Order: sequence, then structure tokens, then C-alpha cells
Amino acid sequence: MNDRAALDLLLEHGTLSRTRIGKLTGLSKPTASQLLARLESAGLVVATGTTAGRPGPNAQLYSVNPAAAHVAGLDVTTEHIRAAVADITGTVTGEFELPTPGRSRRSHGVVEQVVQAVDGAVKAAGLHLTDLHRIVVGTPGAFDPSTGRLRYASHLPGWHSPTLLEELAAALPVPLEYDNDVNLAAVAEQRLGAAYGHDDFVLLWNEEGIGAAIVIGGRLHRGRTGGAGEVGFMPVPGTPLVRHVAKANAGGFQELAGCNAVLRIARELRLPVPRGTQAQAASALLSSAAAATRNGTDGGSDGDDGPQAELLRHFATGLAIGLASLVTVLDPELIVLAGGVIAAGGEPLRALVQAELAELAVPRPRLVLGGVPEHPVLSGALQSALATTRDEVFDTSR
Repeated sequence: MNDRAALDLLLEHGTLSRTRIGKLTGLSKPTASQLLARLESAGLVVATGTTAGRPGPNAQLYSVNPAAAHVAGLDVTTEHIRAAVADITGTVTGEFELPTPGRSRRSHGVVEQVVQAVDGAVKAAGLHLTDLHRIVVGTPGAFDPSTGRLRYASHLPGWHSPTLLEELAAALPVPLEYDNDVNLAAVAEQRLGAAYGHDDFVLLWNEEGIGAAIVIGGRLHRGRTGGAGEVGFMPVPGTPLVRHVAKANAGGFQELAGCNAVLRIARELRLPVPRGTQAQAASALLSSAAAATRNGTDGGSDGDDGPQAELLRHFATGLAIGLASLVTVLDPELIVLAGGVIAAGGEPLRALVQAELAELAVPRPRLVLGGVPEHPVLSGALQSALATTRDEVFDTSR
């Protein structure tokens, strides 16, 4: 327990002296010295220099040995596979990105792409594949633990073979874990971002699709088939009732507040729709609307809002309608709004959603924007891999 406490302190502070470790852990100097000698002998801690500029003799500084372990994370979308390698301290040491396969449904093409992405990140880090302790892969949807098949993500070609996980395990001789991309974004926000220090929160994600992650008591709630949080299929007021949603690959909330809804509202308001994917066009529209709202350049007249303010308000109402159902059932202390489409609306959109939600639900959780702007799914995959790997590598009781 003392060893792990010291290692966690070193991860938090970067470098510490023996005396400082003793004070922070409550250990005597002889015990702290023995602890550091033990960790150094195990290859978990390295001496990194001495203190300078203080009265008295310089003190030896220690830090966690970055080479003690390495992990990899992958973020899989319909457009790319992004991979990164991090050392045990969480420092990213190598990255690699490549386009995803086309519309091919062959699983072996997916396996080749995943191996290529991991290999590229490993080489960029100056390592070999066998140096990795764990890989965590984030994808839309979720792998059903009872069947091993990917569900809720029919738009991701090649990932639905019943033998895919076996093929990936055979191709990558490293412990592999899989999780929903929105769940991993929530991990990143809990460890590094806006949900730091919160044990009960909901993350609403809006990018290529709309989804949610639910954290209760500090743990992700995944559901029996991994489908907890697949709120894009949730029936909501204001959209037609869709039956057989799995076959239709559509649902109420996605139609009401997904990126496609932004484009529909923009056309109704006669706003020009930029080129690009639906997510790119929706993000551009919301970013422009938020900027116009902040700057007061929307072009409204006679006290009326202009079309860009109308776009923000309509979209905020759609988001709030879906959130009202989640808030009523879960009563979370915090809601994190994340994903590129929501982030584009920024604070003006967040404030509108907060106001709308206050009128639609009795619980009134605080709403915040996501705090991990750069690749949150990939960051969450690395954080998830690091958590398990540290538990294994830092266990000095064996």
C-alpha cells in the first residue's frame, strides 16, 4: 500500500525527494528510503537529478520510470483509425492515423487496418509491438459480451463479423479491450477534464451520431448488452415514432438533435449549408451562429432574433428534450456536453440548453462543456489502458 501511494504521488507531482515523499505519505525517513530503494530495484522508479538553489545539501529527486510499461489506444470512426502509444506516466510517445476501409464488409480488412495503425504508433514511439502491455479500442456502438458482435453501429463497415474479436486477438498478441467511444470520452473527462472529481455524471456526445455515457458511483454503467447510453434511438416528442429501430438505424433523439437536425433547421431558416460531412457542416453552422450571437451580428430586426440565433435556440431545445428524460431517470450531479458538433456551439449553446432543461425537468444538474478538446475518445482509451496496467505493474506484493 505504501509503494502504491508513493507511485501515485510521483505520477501526480512528476518528481519528489525522499523527504517530500515521507511527509506526503506519513512515513519515516528510513522507511521512505527503503521504499524508494525497493521501487528503484524493481524498475518502477528512477533517480532524475537533485534539488538546487536551497540551503543545505541537495536532495535526490525521484520519478516514475516511464519505461516501466507502455499502452496503446485506438479511436475508430467511419473516417479514420487514430492510434497512440503512451508510457506509464501517461505521456504520449507515438501517434499514427490512417483512413478507415471503404464500404467493404470483410473483417480481415479491418484487422489489417487495426494492426497497421497500432504498428505505426508503436514505431513512432520507437518501440516494438511486444513492448505494449495493453491495447484499448474505442468504436461506435458496443460489443455485446454474450455474442462478441458489435451492436448499435451499422454505419461502421467491416466491424460486424462474429469472428472479428478472435481475429484481432490472433493478430495482436497483446491484451485487448474494447469500449464504446462515448464511454471512453467520459473516462477522459473524468480523469482529465470537466468531470474531474465527479462520481455521478452524464456525458452527452454529438458528432457523427448522438450518444451518452452514464457514470454512477464513479463507474461506467454499460448495461447488459453494452447498449446503455445509446440514446440516439430514444423516442422523444417532436419526431415520428420509429418502429424496428435496429433495422431502420434511426431513432427519435438522433433525428431531433443530431447533426442532421442542425442541417434541417438551417435549411428551414434559409441559412447556407457549408460543404463537407454532416458533422462538419453542422459544426460550421453552429460555430458561425455562436460567434454571431456573441458579437451581436446576427442581423435580427425589431427586437427579433436573426436566423443564426434561431438555429441555436431550436437546436438547444432539441438537446434539452432528450436530456430531460435522462435527468428525470438518473438525477445526475453534472452533465458534460461534448463532441465536435456541441463544442462548436460553445458557451452560447450551453447556456440555452441549461435554460431549456430547467423548464423541462425538475432536477437541475449543472451543465458544462467538455474539457478535453483534443481527441477525447483516444485520450479515454489511453487512460483506460493505463488504469488497468498501473494496477498490474505497480503491484509490488507479488
